[in-house]
Amino acid sequence: MKKQKVPQDQTSLDYIREICYAVDENGKYTKVQSSGWEAKDTALNLAWDVLNEHLQDTIRKVKEGELSPLAYFMEKNQLDAHMLSGYTGISSRKIKKHLHPGHFGKLDDRTIQRYAEFFRISPAEFVNPELP
Repeated sequence: MKKQKVPQDQTSLDYIREICYAVDENGKYTKVQSSGWEAKDTALNLAWDVLNEHLQDTIRKVKEGELSPLAYFMEKNQLDAHMLSGYTGISSRKIKKHLHPGHFGKLDDRTIQRYAEFFRISPAEFVNPELP
C-alpha cells in the first residue's frame, strides 16, 4: 500500500494509533501511523457485541440458577476453565464442576478465597455477586 493510502478514518478507536508499513515516494517501506480503518472498527465492535451478548446470557443463567456465580466472573473476564486453572492452581476439571450451582454451594472457604483473590473481590462478593 502506498503511504498516502494508509487509512485515516474517524472511528470509535480514534484515540489509538497503529503503525502500518507502506511504500513511500522512493519505493521503500516505511512506518506510517494510521488513525483507524472503518472495516476494522466495525469488526471490533461486532466482536464486543458478541462478548456482551454472551455475558448477558450468562448473567441470566446465573440468576435462574442454571450456572454458579463463577460462570459470571469467568465470562466477565473472558476466561475458560483451562486459563483460570493456570492462574489459580485449581484443576480445570474442578473448575468445570464449580460452574454448577450444586457443586459451587459446597465449596470450602479456602477455595472460595482462592477464587476471590484472583478476581480481586471479597469472598462474600464472589459467592453473592451483585449482577447487573
